[in-house]
Amino acid sequence: MALQVIGAGVGRTGTLSLKSALETLLGAPCYHMAELIAHPEHIEVWHAAGTGADVDWGALLAGYAATSDFPACLFWRELLELHPDAVVLLSTRSDAELWWESASHTIFSPELDALAAAMPEWWVMWQAVSGTRFTEHIRDEASAKAAYARHNADVRASVPPSQLIDWQPSDGWGPICERLGLAVPAGPFPHVNTRAETRAVLADPSSFLSQGP
Repeated sequence: MALQVIGAGVGRTGTLSLKSALETLLGAPCYHMAELIAHPEHIEVWHAAGTGADVDWGALLAGYAATSDFPACLFWRELLELHPDAVVLLSTRSDAELWWESASHTIFSPELDALAAAMPEWWVMWQAVSGTRFTEHIRDEASAKAAYARHNADVRASVPPSQLIDWQPSDGWGPICERLGLAVPAGPFPHVNTRAETRAVLADPSSFLSQGP
């Protein structure tokens, strides 16, 4: 299955909501960081990608119609080369300050240490991927904001406008459905993975790990 949508937006830009929305629209799975719970064997592959090794992207993403969130968003260029007809969906917040406010209290917060301890292989992978593709200093405000701005600017400068969906969570179904040529679903756009929900998972990694295969 060829990827139809490549999510280039980093975490805390509505990426889990996008996973749910894209699965509804495309009728097929969307690859998100959460997939690593069901497929822990993928952790080694992402670690290899983070160190610059060759990766069989086709094998890794077989059966998926879309991607969203870390770590796939940091490899959007490689995925687009493999799937040149795919649409690139760049999810962002209205400004870097709002994004940092969310990220620093969730996925980059000290509470992440509990998840790192529960999943050490995942943590090693994430350090390799983030260190080479985003920033080594995810808890430093200036470094993280600069990485966020640099990443978004690179996507916008590199992807042809006709192939790019520049999207924020408040945009809902409209821009996505219009670009994909699909009807807008009758139900509301999904909004999941709130800050409170994310912090609860980080505080109690067992609740996250219990979602495994």
